[in-house]
Amino acid sequence: MIQRIQTVYLLISALLITGLYFWFPVQVGKDAEVLFGPNQPLILGLIIATITLAVISIFTFKKRQHQFVLNRLNILLHFVLLGVIVYRSLTLSGEILVSEKGIGALLPLISIVFLVLANKAIKKDEDLVKSVDRLR
Repeated sequence: MIQRIQTVYLLISALLITGLYFWFPVQVGKDAEVLFGPNQPLILGLIIATITLAVISIFTFKKRQHQFVLNRLNILLHFVLLGVIVYRSLTLSGEILVSEKGIGALLPLISIVFLVLANKAIKKDEDLVKSVDRLR
């Protein structure tokens, strides 16, 4: 399981999104209220869903087609998460004391790259198994 390259890619993707929860930019208003951060239910739900799908995909290494579909679904969830992050950061109203737009917004994109690499490795494994079956 761990010796396969797609498992490493999926693990890196899960760790990046876990890092998103900790390094996500928190924007605080004048009254010290959090306007935008990882503690909001929609963002927290999407982060937990993407991490869960990556971990489930790691442990379904015997079913390559199922793993491939889970990764595609995870890529879609990453795009939704990225869209929510961009939308929320662009539509904040009021005056903001701390406005950090850094790596937090780029982590879903980097994670998507690792998910695509994992899908390519899964496809390569599937093609290898099919070619061996053809020779029998």
